[in-house]
Amino acid sequence: MNASPEEQLENLMFGLEFGDADLERTMREELRRKLTESAESGVPLRAYCGYDPSRPDIHIGHSLTMRKLRQFQDYGHTAIFLIGSFTAQVGDTSDKASGRPQKTSEEVMAAAKSYADQAFRILDREKTEVVYNGDWLSKMSLSDAVNLASSFTVQQFLVRDAYKKRLDAGNPIGLHEFFYALFQGYDAVHLRADVQLGASEQRFNILAGRKLQASRGQRPSTCLLTPILVGTDGVQRMSKSTGNLIGVAEPPTEQFGKAMSISDETMRQWLPLVTRFGPKLCGELLGELEAGTLHPMELKKRLATEIVAQYHGEEAGAQARAGFESQHQKGNLPAEIPEHAFNGPIGVIDLLATTKLASSKSEARRLIQGGGVKLDGEPVRAIDATIDAPCLVQVGKRRFLRLIGD
Repeated sequence: MNASPEEQLENLMFGLEFGDADLERTMREELRRKLTESAESGVPLRAYCGYDPSRPDIHIGHSLTMRKLRQFQDYGHTAIFLIGSFTAQVGDTSDKASGRPQKTSEEVMAAAKSYADQAFRILDREKTEVVYNGDWLSKMSLSDAVNLASSFTVQQFLVRDAYKKRLDAGNPIGLHEFFYALFQGYDAVHLRADVQLGASEQRFNILAGRKLQASRGQRPSTCLLTPILVGTDGVQRMSKSTGNLIGVAEPPTEQFGKAMSISDETMRQWLPLVTRFGPKLCGELLGELEAGTLHPMELKKRLATEIVAQYHGEEAGAQARAGFESQHQKGNLPAEIPEHAFNGPIGVIDLLATTKLASSKSEARRLIQGGGVKLDGEPVRAIDATIDAPCLVQVGKRRFLRLIGD
């Protein structure tokens, strides 16, 4: 993609969150110089982001940094996808109220494969350099680790908000936790990175990398920080534990339906962060929304279509929109409904749990009590109700299952 350094700068800086005006100005000017130098010399910048694969699935909250990395790829720069095969075993507690259980190497590598496969829904597989920091961090000597630690003071760690809160609450802080920032910082040194991407909560760790690079005679990498994405509930950060997420590998209809469920305010927050629209189009769309010339429902459909298109293709995005409009706005059933054969009767709670319409029996009870389960269009009122085939089961607005006799 041919773009001037200034055009690259505006798009790469769009949607970032530094939490400090001076830091943002510094990073903008650094990136402007580096992009200009790259254009003049023909040498691409080395941009990277690290991911600790603590869980096998990624959601669109993780995609913010990956999408920025993809922008660097599209502008002809080198994109490095770093898998924290070593740091994941240490565990980052930058944003945690307590320590984390340490992962085994086997657990980390199993999650890492899933992470990489899903990341290539965003990144260009052929142009992505994939590295594992265990390849160099696991070979460090004790004297190397001591040398890293000598670059920082205990006070620098203790003033961090998460650690301060834990100390005030009397909660323990493991000595190994301090080493996480040092190891992550050393990644930038090893990669000789020009740019490092990360979530805003990673600010201390990324700045640690700049300091270590400078101490070793390298030009410090420019840090680009993305905000934390609020979940579909519009309140808490997107995470698997709260269930307020859209997974990048989820089916198109599920992604579309979840995106349509968010509030108008959340839609405004998401628009510049989870789409490929860019600053100009986002500004135009939000301007039309505020002027009343664009209905919030229409903009939300465009957002939902864009989310699906990014992970499943343009055609899937259009089909998901058409299916949603047919099912929810015209009252039609989905064109395709999965079938399940069984020998009945069966308790409704057992059915929901065994067919994965509910993640557990406790969730099944909550769904029934909240009026979220229907049989042939009628709400289920009793948690001890039984079901027999044939029957159409509906959970929420988007999940259907047709029961047939075995």
